[in-house]
Amino acid sequence: MNTEFFIAKRLSYSRSTDDHISRLMSRIATVSISLSLAVMIISVAVLTGFKQQIKSKLTGFVSAIQIKNYDTNISFETVPIANYYDFIPQIKQIKGVKQVQQYATKGGIIKTDEEIQGVVLNGVATDFDWNFFKSYLVDGEIFEVNDSISTNKVLISQSLSSLLKLKTGDSFEIYFVQEPVRVRKFTVSGIYNTYFEEQDRSYVLCDIKHIQRLNGWTKNQISGFEVSLHDLNDLGEVYEQVDDLVSYINFEDGSRLIVYAVDEIFPEIFNWLNILDMNVWIILILMLAVSGFNMVSGLLIMLLEKSSMIGLFKSMGMLNFSLQKIFLYRSGIIVVKGVFWGNIIGIGCCLLQQHFGIFKLNPADYYFSVAPVQLQLLPILLLNACSFISVLLLQLLPSMFIAKISPDKTIRFN
Repeated sequence: MNTEFFIAKRLSYSRSTDDHISRLMSRIATVSISLSLAVMIISVAVLTGFKQQIKSKLTGFVSAIQIKNYDTNISFETVPIANYYDFIPQIKQIKGVKQVQQYATKGGIIKTDEEIQGVVLNGVATDFDWNFFKSYLVDGEIFEVNDSISTNKVLISQSLSSLLKLKTGDSFEIYFVQEPVRVRKFTVSGIYNTYFEEQDRSYVLCDIKHIQRLNGWTKNQISGFEVSLHDLNDLGEVYEQVDDLVSYINFEDGSRLIVYAVDEIFPEIFNWLNILDMNVWIILILMLAVSGFNMVSGLLIMLLEKSSMIGLFKSMGMLNFSLQKIFLYRSGIIVVKGVFWGNIIGIGCCLLQQHFGIFKLNPADYYFSVAPVQLQLLPILLLNACSFISVLLLQLLPSMFIAKISPDKTIRFN
């Protein structure tokens, strides 16, 4: 039998009237650990969900990886490349790659009777994955693209729809500043709303054949390829493999291709997301400090209340180390209770938010109408382990107070 653990259990579950202060401090410490861990779990889940949703929206507009002409750089007026290369099948075989699709972009100006708005036409072909825009479609329908006949239908955002007073079925003109200036008439097929204001105000999806004709390209010329992934966490590894296949090829006409990752296309947004990581680290450290402080103060009070018992055990020959183990075991019991309830509260709140969307947000400020939450097993396990270990390690400091307790003084006083 583990004598120290047995005594710790008796102390923890004692109902003696002499232990009311210890029981109160135990409850305070348990609640402190529970709430601290719950806040940490919710903070990490919200940050993870927020970052995942932001990245998902960005890659919905431009995909995770883009392949384009080296002379284009990051621009919407692009130098054309061919719509097929021998490395395309190899890229499709890379683990983690979901799809490779062609695209073409061109800047234009929408002019209505009352408003003018600059936009980017994103030309899509038959291989385009519509799943992202279907999930954010609020009115109308997705237009069809085929290889033979071009369509004048386009997909616009709700922001543009409100700004330009356009609705499904309305026609409008887009002016293209080139020599000579050209005008094309389009019809609104559907309206989407991702709440990503900057991108929503810019992107208009159309048939890629319009951009090819406007630029004087052949049907085999495009702006580039977009590579989408099953999991954005694989971006670094997949990017390196794609870059190895593409970037070192020199074509006969002297042209080269370049590969861009989504974090290179939107560096300011990814830098902002990295700053959010720092905020969460500050929250985690503060929560650990609060729970640790409450546990330390609670254990000191327990030691003071049980000083006569400690003196009695010392007079019977029990070593300081054994006495320290008793109170460390008792602290461990409190921490386990706190961690258990912290998980119940934290994970429970996250699940409620996932399924019912209780906490609403202003989309204009946060890009979402509902606070995003993403629970992941590994971060939760790490939070539990860090909370348990760090709080218990802090208990070593007050437990050293046991060595200062003199048996003759405590027994005589008692």
